[in-house]
Amino acid sequence: MPSPFPGMDPYLEPHWLDVQTALATEARRQLNRILPSRLVARVDGRIAIESGTAAARRREYESTHAQALLSIDAPYSLVVELDPLIERFIRILDESGELIAVIEFLSPTNKRAPGLEDYRQKRLALLSGGVHVVEIDLVRHGNWRALMRPATCLTDAISPYRATVRVAPDVVGGHLYPFDLRHSLPEIQIPLRPSDKPLRLPLQPLLNAVYDDGRYDETIDYSKDPDPPLDDPDAAWADQMLRAAGRR
Repeated sequence: MPSPFPGMDPYLEPHWLDVQTALATEARRQLNRILPSRLVARVDGRIAIESGTAAARRREYESTHAQALLSIDAPYSLVVELDPLIERFIRILDESGELIAVIEFLSPTNKRAPGLEDYRQKRLALLSGGVHVVEIDLVRHGNWRALMRPATCLTDAISPYRATVRVAPDVVGGHLYPFDLRHSLPEIQIPLRPSDKPLRLPLQPLLNAVYDDGRYDETIDYSKDPDPPLDDPDAAWADQMLRAAGRR
């Protein structure tokens, strides 16, 4: 069963680690069908810097666990290994391995300290080095305005979701695609080499494939409010959509 929403499904946001990985894989598949000759798309990953909240929870857990062990006289203690957070993204390379563009599916960690500044520095290094950066932001947690700096967003372009296309070597400006909740996700342009024809990546078929392949219709409880909650106008509209689709 398809998602009851025409564009981004806000109920996918709590499942972002899985969704991001699937988006990157599906985007690679789509891009490799339409990229010009001698360009390829590859999925890559990096360890993300945790937000203060996540790090605090990790330290709180470790501290509580250590205190509990003080009263246990067993000869051995179990070691807990907490897996690092891996963020997936797309690299577009030419036949020599030169990096042409990076496509990011932003996580909340990219939009709040300390990961925010780390990500901005990585983006600056890429743009300064002649690599284009495309950011697709489908999660509402985090400070998207801070990530957009030094650029600002016009009032009539403010939206819950967005994509930003930054063309190297411009490290300041960018091009914004705002996404609202009530319309399908658009096609966005992916900058490549000056000699290449413009390439457009359709986002809605990509998201639909991720939703279907992940069988999210089997596990999402649409009777509850999404996390984070929608603002009042969107919440009322979403309620109507869900009732019309028989999900409430």
